[in-house]
Amino acid sequence: MGCCNRRCGLIAGAVFGAVVAILGGILIPVGKSVIEGTVEKEVVIEPGTQAYENWVSTGVSVYRQFWLFDVQNAQEVLQGGAIPVVVEKGPYTYRTRYLPKENITFNPNHTVSFMLPHGAIFEPSMSVGIEEDKVTSLNLGVAGAYSLVPKPLHAVLEYLIKSSNSSLFQNRTVGEMLWGYQDPLLKDNIGLFSPYNGTYDGIYNVFDGKDDILKVGFIDRWRGESVLQFWGDKYCDMINGTDASSFPPFLDKKPLYFFSSDICRSVSAGFEQSMDLKGIEVYRYVLQPNTLASPTVNPDNQCFCRNKVVTNNCTMAGVLDISSCQAGRPIYISLAHFLGGSRSLHENVKGLNPSEKHHGTYLDVEPTTGFTLRFAKRTQVNMMYGPSKVITVLKKVKEYTIFPLVWMNETASVDDVTADMLKKELISRIEMLDIIQKALLGTGVAIFVLCLISYCVVRRNQSNIV
Repeated sequence: MGCCNRRCGLIAGAVFGAVVAILGGILIPVGKSVIEGTVEKEVVIEPGTQAYENWVSTGVSVYRQFWLFDVQNAQEVLQGGAIPVVVEKGPYTYRTRYLPKENITFNPNHTVSFMLPHGAIFEPSMSVGIEEDKVTSLNLGVAGAYSLVPKPLHAVLEYLIKSSNSSLFQNRTVGEMLWGYQDPLLKDNIGLFSPYNGTYDGIYNVFDGKDDILKVGFIDRWRGESVLQFWGDKYCDMINGTDASSFPPFLDKKPLYFFSSDICRSVSAGFEQSMDLKGIEVYRYVLQPNTLASPTVNPDNQCFCRNKVVTNNCTMAGVLDISSCQAGRPIYISLAHFLGGSRSLHENVKGLNPSEKHHGTYLDVEPTTGFTLRFAKRTQVNMMYGPSKVITVLKKVKEYTIFPLVWMNETASVDDVTADMLKKELISRIEMLDIIQKALLGTGVAIFVLCLISYCVVRRNQSNIV
């Protein structure tokens, strides 16, 4: 009777262990479903969700740092055709994206429209100097007029340059170069980012995710259009992905797509590695290597090549001609210090030292929610000028030159309060559920195996006695 009771107890124990293990196994899909449901509810763009509060007004401080390139040998370039030598001067730091979105309107097609106001506040404590610091840089008026005025009219441009006492280079304050000054040649207020304060980037229409969570944040329209009007090509004019502040949840390490109005195109970023950010696992994404590759390497970039002469028949890598979205101004965008650019870019301007660590762009995204928790967007603004037989200040110029004016680092990182909230409301719950699942599964399997082994031992001993 005793042996029978022992065997029955062991069988019951094995059954109990199996039930516990099965319960742990069942909790895996059930728990995953609960988590997904909670996340999907909170990342939808509608009043009352966590995503909406951060979406309307950026919860963290966003800064834009500027390094301007100071020309060291302006007279040698003008008089002897020397290669320009530059030294970066900065950072000059501004707080940006501190203004909430305006004119927020929810539409019947599950999109929400809004306008994004521009604003920049100088931060002296985070800068190397003041806005009144002087730099010697390319004359924006002369370089702009060189591209806009046809060659047959260069004699007229030569007269205007001389009469306005303009030259190829100029000495301006940091504030003037960034935000504008009255140009004596063009008789207008010009600057690298003029006008800025008081202007808007928009109107945007983005999907709110209520009908399809995998489309949340995706841009449906920008400035009323579903495609761009800059490149004259179906591929290059596509508006892909989000604005990079967030992405649809449940990332799977596939490339992420986002649109940047600063460079007038959509780009993609590829997964690089998993990292820890304030105790939160994030996926780091970096720009795809072929983003600014020459069309000879990446044929998809053929439609971004606007000037075959300047780009050596579209073989130049590392720059993007955005003149078509800059009213014809010869603006070229690149990574900082021409990172990844062709050798000719570095041969025509000396003093640049590209580094992936200091000049690369990255996004650190929390994979469950799709929220971007840290980023560094690093781009460089350049202008083009070239040789002329008529314009005196350009007679010594030998090659078309894409000249670096300023590189900027727009950066932000999740603060401690937001990180703790995210860990408490989401990460800790996911980890706790994972622990419970593993504990139940492990304990159940252990009880089942132990009882099964014990049962076999009891049966064998009983057989030996008989």
